[in-house]
Amino acid sequence: MTIPALTTPRLILRAFSEQDVDAMHQILGGEGVLRYFPPTDPPPRDRVQRMILGLLRHWDERGYGLWAVESRQDGELLGRCGLQYLPELDEVEVDFILGRAFWGQGFGTEAARASVRYGFEELGLARVVGIAHVENRASQRVLEKLGMNLVEQREFFGIPCSRYGVERFTFDRVSTSWQNAVG
Repeated sequence: MTIPALTTPRLILRAFSEQDVDAMHQILGGEGVLRYFPPTDPPPRDRVQRMILGLLRHWDERGYGLWAVESRQDGELLGRCGLQYLPELDEVEVDFILGRAFWGQGFGTEAARASVRYGFEELGLARVVGIAHVENRASQRVLEKLGMNLVEQREFFGIPCSRYGVERFTFDRVSTSWQNAVG
């Protein structure tokens, strides 16, 4: 499958490649990056390589997946973001992980918004969810900026999480009002 690339004002969301393994390994090994993910220990390089192959396989199987998030300014890999199928819930989740150096700059929201918009406009999804550790207020705030509302708090992936969700109509309304406010 040809994986489409998305462009936002500051980012390019593109297919992962073998050349991304070392940079993604460094990102995932950054202090605190996996604090709210199971497992919290940074993965070895070979596991990052297998993860990237799994992400590409997800695209082949589902027609959507996670992109490599790259800076438009200098081409640096910032992390990953996109949509993934959760078989346990039979739902599609927006997922994002950025390197610590890129936190707090709106990159997560920008990439997640483009991913969710792709899900609604290109894939025709009716709903997208987001799952964040109950203590991960930064990720919860990103989900809220997408117009997602808290659905429940319970254990996912063996950790206590908050599950958020948004329907297309709500996302369209929130995104339009956000764009009007900033531009």
